[in-house]
Amino acid sequence: MNIRKVHTKSDLKTFIDFPHKLYKNDPNYVPQLFVAMKELMSPDKNPWFQHSKADLFLAEKQGEIVGRIAAIRNNQYIDFSGEPKGFFGFFDVIEDYEVARRLLDHVSNWLQTENLNVMSGPTNFSTNDTAGLLIEGFDRPPVVEMTYNYPYYQDFLERWGLLKEMDLLAYYVPQDTVSQKSVRLGKLLEERLKRKGITIRYLRMKDFKKELQLVKDIYLQAWENNWGFVPPTEAEFDFLAKNLKSIIKTEYCPIAEVNGKGIGFALAIPDINQILIKIKRGRLLPTGIFKLLLGQKNIDMLRIITLGVIPEYRKLGIEALFYARIIENSRKNGIKAGEGSWVLENNEMMNQGMLNMNAYPYKRYRIYQRKIS
Repeated sequence: MNIRKVHTKSDLKTFIDFPHKLYKNDPNYVPQLFVAMKELMSPDKNPWFQHSKADLFLAEKQGEIVGRIAAIRNNQYIDFSGEPKGFFGFFDVIEDYEVARRLLDHVSNWLQTENLNVMSGPTNFSTNDTAGLLIEGFDRPPVVEMTYNYPYYQDFLERWGLLKEMDLLAYYVPQDTVSQKSVRLGKLLEERLKRKGITIRYLRMKDFKKELQLVKDIYLQAWENNWGFVPPTEAEFDFLAKNLKSIIKTEYCPIAEVNGKGIGFALAIPDINQILIKIKRGRLLPTGIFKLLLGQKNIDMLRIITLGVIPEYRKLGIEALFYARIIENSRKNGIKAGEGSWVLENNEMMNQGMLNMNAYPYKRYRIYQRKIS
């Protein structure tokens, strides 16, 4: 068996395409768009590479690709947290522990040459991207921008010596049983907030660049103390937003302001994985582009991807009003369910908020870590 670094365009194509072969018989596997993955992994396109570095590796056995992994040095995380921690990501492997062991050993050695003494993951490339190993909830496909893997991955990572660092929960929010309390109280909440000078509006796509700065300012304040938080650079935030812009629907992105200053926002996006699951090998051509464009009207699920209020304005009812607006608008658009993800297992306020809506955790993801020196 040989572990080799991705050097060429052909190698990168092989790295991106490996999961298609690995999961070809799994009905819940969702292929990611090739063009999006290629851009994500390109130092010329993805601004994450302006401050950090990653090497991609393939495991080859008897001429066949049997696994892949990324070794990641996230300087933004190191500078912000002060921890000499490295990461692994994009981990996929056949059901052979020896292959997994060799890949994980390879990353561990790479990180040690970078003077990093803890290995954490999977994150692809940071917690601002997709992250976490699925350990519960294999009976349904993942929603947009959530990970998926075989159940045996958990055994392989834990056998190698990785230990639980944090669990991330995904909540299922069925439209027919979701609590109507926040919706019923919506008008009262709105009036009470107005008396405090707080108003709720929706994202303005015509002023997208200006709105993006407002949302970023809120994000940096509202998430700063969360576990695993890594502040994205201006360029990174723009890159992330650009990739979501085409599927954002303003009625699912309420913003709270006080005297014109942004203090909170929520973002729910249609689950385009309902379309991507039908696009073979993640290729838009020749027919994938039509499926992507025409299929959006049939999407019946949302992912509540983020919801936050800056600390001094929490527990005033803003969060409940955000939920009310999203529930109300999604019902009008024929949405049958939502997923709230991901929620840190130790985020008591968000977990309780989900439970109060009659949502329930139906998928669990895990971030692992291990000391390597």
